[in-house]
Amino acid sequence: MGSKKAEGHQQTPDASNSDGLKPANPDPKISQRGSSSADLDRGVVSDDDDDDDDANVEAGMNASTANIEKKKKRKRSKKKKTKTATLPATELKQTTPPRVLVSALFTSGYPTGELVPYENNSRTTEEESRYNSRLWDDDFLTDYRQAAEIHRQVRQYAQKELIKPGASLLSIAEGIEDGVRALHGHQGLEVGDSLKAGMGFPTGLCLNNVAAHWTPNPGGKEVILDKSDVLKVDFGVHVNGRIVDSAFTIAFDHTYDNLLAAVKEATNTGITHAGVDARMSDIGAAIQEVMESYEVEISGKVFPVKAVRNITGHDILRYHIHGGKQIPFIKNNNRDKMEEGEVFAIETFGSTGKGYLSDDVGVYGYGRNENVSAAHAHLSSAKSLLKTIDENFGTIVFCRRYLERLGVKHYHLGMRNLMENGIIDSYAPLVDVKGSYTAQFEHTILLHSGGKEVISRGDDY
Repeated sequence: MGSKKAEGHQQTPDASNSDGLKPANPDPKISQRGSSSADLDRGVVSDDDDDDDDANVEAGMNASTANIEKKKKRKRSKKKKTKTATLPATELKQTTPPRVLVSALFTSGYPTGELVPYENNSRTTEEESRYNSRLWDDDFLTDYRQAAEIHRQVRQYAQKELIKPGASLLSIAEGIEDGVRALHGHQGLEVGDSLKAGMGFPTGLCLNNVAAHWTPNPGGKEVILDKSDVLKVDFGVHVNGRIVDSAFTIAFDHTYDNLLAAVKEATNTGITHAGVDARMSDIGAAIQEVMESYEVEISGKVFPVKAVRNITGHDILRYHIHGGKQIPFIKNNNRDKMEEGEVFAIETFGSTGKGYLSDDVGVYGYGRNENVSAAHAHLSSAKSLLKTIDENFGTIVFCRRYLERLGVKHYHLGMRNLMENGIIDSYAPLVDVKGSYTAQFEHTILLHSGGKEVISRGDDY
């Protein structure tokens, strides 16, 4: 989910890996050496042995009786083994649509993302490594890798089954969200359940010149995906507030191949330059250089691909999709550095238009401003709505569809009051000029003490 820069800046994802980047580790086996390093997985192996009980032949039993009893015992034992062999956990496979819990598919731990060592490790000392091993608690990597695996499985299902010309954007959004909820086992219909695991923010489905922050709303006009559209798909998955933010772009017309390639390579360039002590200014300059080396020919006219300059990538905090650090897609004077233990959404947006986004009409979603007291809410409808928001979303960004899924009705007056008092912030769709096309690619990375883990990397992008 894009972060709007203070003076204008935000974020994006789709395509093949750049040189030197490896796909996510498909091996679900996790190191079990304990939690002495932040680089080690925290998976737990739990293998249950199914032993057969053998009975001894009683003293005094004649030979024929003993043989009969042995045959009976062998027959029962064989039947038991056949029964257990029909549903071994290791042979579980994901269904279509995805409905099998990822915790059942990966009983020995979740796959790691792409592990990339830093180019310069000379600054790392043994003392610093010991400190970094305590930056994350024992559940941190397990939660993040579970969320990442859910994201991979759901998006790959969406690419194959949901995202097709003629499909409505509402059906795509609901298909993605149903898959996410099914794979972590939290439907979010009970009070507080969606805070344990759920959507990291509303599914963004943005067409053509709409770059970010658009999702289907109740009562809105049905939007149908056309084969000439360029679609950005941006959604987040959280487990215990650890949010994986990843996005990709799909175009059915090869006219836009260069646009997608430019943005994908720019995002991978940002990932390559990210790391401990990396400056946002250097990352942004590298992204812009790659992005703007591309051009796209549309209907006989050539358009340079421009890096969008008023949205950015961002760090991610627990239950907060946007932290305090931003990564512009252009050359800049931001002297902030990345640090060990931080989590970043590395994303880029490219456009054939102006490369500058404006607010469009409508509301994408809402977010709780935790710095503003609830005492400012005076209307009873606003107080009731705020209670529902705090209990079910906290600081996680949500949308109207999520409220109505909980059965909330007649909330518009209360929401307006909460927004007027600064208790709730709203997010508008972000668009470039009409007739232009935009693309986005995005990955979440974890900065370990000895390298970065591209946690959301998959075979698709």
